Amino acid sequence: MKKQVGVCSTLLAVALSLTVSAAEKAPDDGIVAEHDVKNIVLVHGLYADGSSWSKVIPLLQAKGFQVTAVQNPTTSLEADVDAVKRTLDLQDGPTILVAHSYGGMVISQAGADPKVKGLVYVAARAPEAGEDYPALAAKFPPAPAAKGLQWSADGFGTLSQPAFVQDFAGDLPKQEANVLFSVQQPFAKAITTAKTNAAAWQSKPSWYAVSTQDRTINPELQRFMAKRMNAHTIELPASHVSLLSHPVEIADLIGQAAHGASPH
Repeated sequence: MKKQVGVCSTLLAVALSLTVSAAEKAPDDGIVAEHDVKNIVLVHGLYADGSSWSKVIPLLQAKGFQVTAVQNPTTSLEADVDAVKRTLDLQDGPTILVAHSYGGMVISQAGADPKVKGLVYVAARAPEAGEDYPALAAKFPPAPAAKGLQWSADGFGTLSQPAFVQDFAGDLPKQEANVLFSVQQPFAKAITTAKTNAAAWQSKPSWYAVSTQDRTINPELQRFMAKRMNAHTIELPASHVSLLSHPVEIADLIGQAAHGASPH
């Protein structure tokens, strides 16, 4: 029991230090204006949970946004979409929906909600409605992280520690990457064959942050999806977790979306 408490205390201390550090870097300008969308909902991807937004959240809050990070169950695409919809129901007005990685599939479907005024994709999947995402990804060179995918006997997947540290979070300090590995959330195999029934980016303004050093989703695939959705696009010299290695740039992009999307 003492060992568990010690581990939890260490994780909490690291999380708090990261949050304080990120908040100290918050820019003085870019404060939310009266005409901006004020609500931000953040959706995590696979191998992670809502804490993956821990560096972006204080930056957005410092700008005056109301921020909520969804905790996806990652048991099915439908369950994750429902989790986002429940969170959207709690928002008091127009909202920007943001996703990392697999979360892009979730917001592409949940983003049809009338409260959603804009979509931000961070190294994220952005399939067409009904599109076979694995087939789309197969048109590009495979990303190295996939070799580290492991399945449990009951059908839940995780990344091995070497793949997580080197291929998923390769531009983070090793100690930080190992902490994140310790809290990665397993996902159900059903997600690997799931298909969206909507593509909200076809009718709503979208923004995309490409990670040029990504070893989890091929950067060329990211560029293809960003171009296809006609997204306002930036490129960052980042691993798959740019939201952790480049939180200022990601927060700024979300702020641009809030400013550029009509709240009416």
